[in-house]
Amino acid sequence: MLLSAGEAKNLGPSSGPNRLRDLCTFCTISLDQEEVYRTKVYEKSVSPFYGEDFYFEIPRPFQCLSFYVYAKSMFQIRDLPIGKVAIRKEDLYKYCGKENWFQLQPVDPHSEVQGKVHLEMKLNELITENGSICQQLVVQIIACQGLPLISGQNCDPYATVTLVGPARWVYKHKVKLKVSQFIMFWQVTRSSSYKGRSHFHVEEEDIEKLEIKYLLQPKGNGTKSKPDDLGSLRLKVTYTEDNVLPSPCYMALRNLMLKSPDVKPISASAAHVLGDICRESVGYDALLPVVRLLLHHNRLLPFLTSVAALELENTQEANTIFRGNSLATRCIDDMMKIVGKSYLTVTLKPVLNEIFESNKTCEIDPVKLKEGDNVEVNKENLQGYVHKVFTSITQSSSSCPPLMCDVFRSLRQLASKRFPADPHVQYSAVSSFIFLRFFAVAVLSPHTFQLRTHHPDPEISRTLTLISKTIQSLGSWGSLSKNKLVRQLLVRRCVHVIFNREVHKRAQGRKRLGKKNFKKRWLRVTNQELSYHKQKGKEALCIIPVKNILGVEKLEESAFNRKNMFQVIHSEKPLYVQAGNCVETNSWIEVLSQVSRCNPGRLSTFHPSAYVGGSWLCCTETNESTPGCKPCTATLLANIQLDIDCDRETERIFSFFSSSRSRLQKMEDACAGMSVYLGQQEECSAFTIQDPKETFRTIKELGEVLDDLQAHHDSKGALTDEPGTM
Repeated sequence: MLLSAGEAKNLGPSSGPNRLRDLCTFCTISLDQEEVYRTKVYEKSVSPFYGEDFYFEIPRPFQCLSFYVYAKSMFQIRDLPIGKVAIRKEDLYKYCGKENWFQLQPVDPHSEVQGKVHLEMKLNELITENGSICQQLVVQIIACQGLPLISGQNCDPYATVTLVGPARWVYKHKVKLKVSQFIMFWQVTRSSSYKGRSHFHVEEEDIEKLEIKYLLQPKGNGTKSKPDDLGSLRLKVTYTEDNVLPSPCYMALRNLMLKSPDVKPISASAAHVLGDICRESVGYDALLPVVRLLLHHNRLLPFLTSVAALELENTQEANTIFRGNSLATRCIDDMMKIVGKSYLTVTLKPVLNEIFESNKTCEIDPVKLKEGDNVEVNKENLQGYVHKVFTSITQSSSSCPPLMCDVFRSLRQLASKRFPADPHVQYSAVSSFIFLRFFAVAVLSPHTFQLRTHHPDPEISRTLTLISKTIQSLGSWGSLSKNKLVRQLLVRRCVHVIFNREVHKRAQGRKRLGKKNFKKRWLRVTNQELSYHKQKGKEALCIIPVKNILGVEKLEESAFNRKNMFQVIHSEKPLYVQAGNCVETNSWIEVLSQVSRCNPGRLSTFHPSAYVGGSWLCCTETNESTPGCKPCTATLLANIQLDIDCDRETERIFSFFSSSRSRLQKMEDACAGMSVYLGQQEECSAFTIQDPKETFRTIKELGEVLDDLQAHHDSKGALTDEPGTM
């Protein structure tokens, strides 16, 4: 779903003391009653311009898409709701792809109702202990569906069922819905002698007049404000659903896309053709499913290398390298956002949390200084924040995902080859992405990278803007030759200690004689080596190069009757370590796995227990060199690959091709014209065509594949004209 929150007009009551001229406002986006996004806060305006776009996938069924406008309260605990716009799912098609002004409706707590309940009611006739006949009313709530989420979690619901009698008496029963269903009994007797909680007197002729009320609808609580008194909101909503066919239907298109990295020239590949024909309509948004598909099949690196090489061929000045919005830069941007989330969390989240919590003023622009501000103090605050952010970045190389490392290594090589006379171009090729398009953007908008929950307030937002601009300057082309730390980050790993703690280590038995007991040792890991020492600060008793680590896994407690054990598997005997607690165990495993994740020859299986007494305790194999009996823990990239639904991504690619068939036909005609007239024609300037014959061949194959896939959709009655985002 693509949402654009444009602007609001005339917010709040049109007259009276409650006019919102002096209040700050913001807008939230909710699926049902679960908030998923919010805009930043706008100060003192009844007609704020939000101008923010939100693109997201919807991971669950929903009934209603809502936009709430709030006034930021400085003195009250909760923000004040001004009004809302609610669009039911079945009505979204009416507004899809168009800008519309919506009148804000009142936010009534009693109207914020959603969900449905499955009820069963029975009236049974029973004979009591004294022989009299009574009626038993049974109300069973079998299930509830679609109840709202509160702060992203399931709500804690209860039911109030009201039994209304003919004499207007009321009996209420309230019960928490801790389980999926429950049953309530009311016993209707002819005698009033029994005063039990679920018993009451009613005449036999009135039994049919009993009425059950179960409230899952708005209560209605008096007068409501007129909608036109609350203002209006300009929105643009684009909502589409993917109709994914069985996997075999996508095989031909998927294989054609996966072949793209091998096509020479790369501009003749199906992936590049898609970017070319969709550039005018949706920019380079069509490339995201391509990146995800190639990533899943480990084909992304050669594709990115080829499209980067093509862009460098057309780059004339070294100082403009990878600065524009192109097919290559967009693909690399998408790659960093997908695989770099954990990297950003490890690198930036701690220091960003500190910035938000301490909230020191950093304004240095004399025009924007407030009364009482000290520009020198503000400058020191800004320098302190920048130093912490920059230090976190320059010491983060060990956390950089392997794919990003491989792509940056390739960019350095390509840039040096394209501009051999420029010694700094290998740095600027990488800094264009890692600083300008990755870290600086994440600092500026941490909420878009899930580093913070919401937009920062205006003052913190200004601080982040100043930090982001400084980071961009430090990583810019002109600063590279002067900044040794940046060059170390971009080219090689500087040595720094990542983690160190006191542990218990099992003796490895290097000598034939001697006990294999546990001793206290100081364990220390840098981005280059793992070592243990008799005490902190003493010389290392043993050093294991990080490049020799083949795996880091937990060890079963039964191996040595000790908790919190893990093992470092390397080229010699495994190193068995007992950490201080379960949290430290996980930290050691995470850190050691991170620094060794790029090592060649990492194991795919391991032994979860130890080799003791001539056999492995886990699988009883007697050969010590027997391969492991359990799969190794998946790496971060493997987890990302598992989260990618290739059929869904291929369906999106098909949707983009289908919506641009006319452009595909024009590109085919341009290739034919170039082949006939042996030269670049005017209609060819809109496309990148290096080899007309090879490109023509790809387009013809694409046409056949797309027609076949469309036939499958037609047979299923599920036509798709728009790229899917559901």
